[in-house]
Amino acid sequence: MSIVYLNGTYMPIEEAKISPLDRGFLFGDGIYEVIPSYAGKMVGFGPHIDRMIEGLAALEIELNWSHDQWREVCQELIERNPSTQVGLYLHVTRGADTKRHHPYPKGVEPTVFAMPTDIPPAPIPERDKVTAYKVTSMQDQRWQRCNIKSISLLGNVMHYQQGYSQGSGEVLLFNGNDELTECGACNAYIVKNGTVITPALDHQILPGITRLIALGVLREDGSIAVEERVVTKQEVFDADEIWISSSSKEIAPVTQIDGKAVGDGMPGPVWEKAAKLYSAGKFNY
Repeated sequence: MSIVYLNGTYMPIEEAKISPLDRGFLFGDGIYEVIPSYAGKMVGFGPHIDRMIEGLAALEIELNWSHDQWREVCQELIERNPSTQVGLYLHVTRGADTKRHHPYPKGVEPTVFAMPTDIPPAPIPERDKVTAYKVTSMQDQRWQRCNIKSISLLGNVMHYQQGYSQGSGEVLLFNGNDELTECGACNAYIVKNGTVITPALDHQILPGITRLIALGVLREDGSIAVEERVVTKQEVFDADEIWISSSSKEIAPVTQIDGKAVGDGMPGPVWEKAAKLYSAGKFNY
């Protein structure tokens, strides 16, 4: 039985209840984060909370929690839910109003919810041991503020389901100009001639924390060139390697797109080097 946090109280998840008038339930009006932790150590705690604060500000949800307040909740959940690896799901909505009404209400207290979620063990950064992914390409049909980590995930869910129904573990999304954006639940990268290339951040792309850490450790090491720029669909299909990244997958190789092999159909050597660098540096952020 999981212990969760809801509006100042820790309780079994079966006892956690919110109002049906909560705007998260009615409108998807809220922000969330998932922070992975291994053996009690969190990955990217500071950047995750920074992104949550930025998202709340973008939605004009007033919750003046400090990093220390969030850290206290996270550490308490880790202690109350012993596990080798756990994802800490943090969820803030605008709160419950007295009626269903589209404009932002005044004087409403935000709903703050946090719970542990199961995540797989940290991936092994070796080409013959890692889980590789098959992906399906499709046009990005989501809303135009994907840089906000909103709990309104229906577009992502529908894309992910389309790929899942076709036997894929993820989807690669392209905008109307046939430019790579991201995945259903991951950031995306290609490798060409030893250079890692990923779309530059804008409103089409979530500023992923794993992406932030990965690019940081690659640039600190300096042995692998990195570019952030427009990536065309043709470049994706001509790539030597394709990667995806998220908090639970870390950096993962893609070995097949639309039923065709990427490169030689195996996780690539640049991926392996980058994954080892990420694994060595992920707790430093």
